[in-house]
Amino acid sequence: METILTVQHLTKKFGFLTAVKDLSFTIEKGNVYGILGPNGSGKSTTLGIILNVVNRTSGSFCWFEGNTSTHEALKKVGAIIERPNFYPYMTAVQNLKLVCKIKEVPETKIEEKLELVGLLDRKDSKFRTYSLGMKQRLAIASALLNDPEILILDEPTNGLDPQGIHQIREIIKKIAAKGTTILLASHLLDEVEKVCSHVVILRKGEKLYSGPVDGMMASHGFFELRTTAMDKLRELLEKSASFGKITQENGTLTAYLKEEMQAEELNKMLYDKGLVLSHLVKRKESLEEQFLTLTKNN
Repeated sequence: METILTVQHLTKKFGFLTAVKDLSFTIEKGNVYGILGPNGSGKSTTLGIILNVVNRTSGSFCWFEGNTSTHEALKKVGAIIERPNFYPYMTAVQNLKLVCKIKEVPETKIEEKLELVGLLDRKDSKFRTYSLGMKQRLAIASALLNDPEILILDEPTNGLDPQGIHQIREIIKKIAAKGTTILLASHLLDEVEKVCSHVVILRKGEKLYSGPVDGMMASHGFFELRTTAMDKLRELLEKSASFGKITQENGTLTAYLKEEMQAEELNKMLYDKGLVLSHLVKRKESLEEQFLTLTKNN
């Protein structure tokens, strides 16, 4: 797998404050990465460093396996790290033509990128007539004009209404499906869960986890169970080494797994012990539950 970006032991201090502390992670081609953490966790500072707009205190990073200078590498990067900034009295097309001149890329891609972000029918409307969501989509089109190998987005859905959030997330998935690597910073857990394949979790500038979203923890999920003999059910599960925490609420028993187990297996085990279930559902812990478990221990 081709490596797009390698970050090693990155640290950034602002006076007495350490914004990023000994951060290391790798970004491989073709994945969607989320840098996840609450506000003030060092997400934007990290993006600023790799985009050469913030000076690092120590550590290093290299683009494309170090085969090119950072200046050259950044020509293959598309980034939106601030609010969309275009000329209000110019149309979408006029604004993008200007971006093409600055980036020294041909204007032939303008309509294709406007179509990708769903703005082709508004290409001749002035920027000031756009909603906040449309402005953000135009910024994405602008960042894609040079067909970058990686697109970097800082809080892409901040301040948008639910429809605007949905549109941006769908566009991100579409761009990723075309093979562009994406790195996005977000404080929203469900954003990372819905859009990203990999995640780097930061808290106070330190990395808590880095890896696939699915493997964020060795979480085996949990069962939701109902039967006429709830006390007997609870007793049986508490004796089993396969289960950890067991809770009971509104007539439903929730049993968290400590190891892998299929629903059929549990059903048979309980049936053999004389228990018939009226309700059996296996669920995976949400990223939110896993995130809370992860941050609670730190």
